[in-house]
Amino acid sequence: MRILLVEDEERIASFIARGLKESHYVVDVASDGEKGLFMAEINEYDLAILDIMLPKKDGITICRELRNKGRDLPILMLSAKDSTDDKIRGLNIGADDYLAKPFAFKELLARVQALLRRQKPSQGQILKVGDLQLNQLTHKVIRQDKEIELTSKEYMLLEYFMLNAGKLISRTMISEHVWHEDFDSFTNVIDVFVNYLRKKIDKGFKKPLIHTIRGSGYCLKE
Repeated sequence: MRILLVEDEERIASFIARGLKESHYVVDVASDGEKGLFMAEINEYDLAILDIMLPKKDGITICRELRNKGRDLPILMLSAKDSTDDKIRGLNIGADDYLAKPFAFKELLARVQALLRRQKPSQGQILKVGDLQLNQLTHKVIRQDKEIELTSKEYMLLEYFMLNAGKLISRTMISEHVWHEDFDSFTNVIDVFVNYLRKKIDKGFKKPLIHTIRGSGYCLKE
């Protein structure tokens, strides 16, 4: 799942992004409101975390503009303000939840997971390709009743493959959706991680699911 974090305090943004990535989420970070709104408009996100006090455009404005344009992704507002009026204001303009600073990361993660559960119907939490299953909420991966342990990056790569099962996935697409936006496309790290994933998903099973399309990329299919 892909999350947009709009937070101008570098220390807080790094703390949140690192924790979410360790919890198997893909995180894009914007440090000001204008960039955050632009990213939210051109990309598909499963959830947005917006600080209220931001340079160039505040979180309340971003939330209002997204709702006015019909974007219904869950929005979690962050703010150093903890008054009831501030919370009501944020919720009234379309936010789904409000968390006051300072907060424990465990609480933020629990709220993120609750919003994602609310957004996705229960039958949509399980991705399936053949005998391979991935639970987007528990992050459990199973093939033929065997649970497969994946690193955070391997999980994100597999989730992206499964969300696009049967489609050609280029290395550029993988770098944009699974790696950070400043990813060096000239390295072979994507091929290395695909090989890691292939060993865990396909090795020991009769039918391979991860296929290399020579010169183009990869495809996950039966």
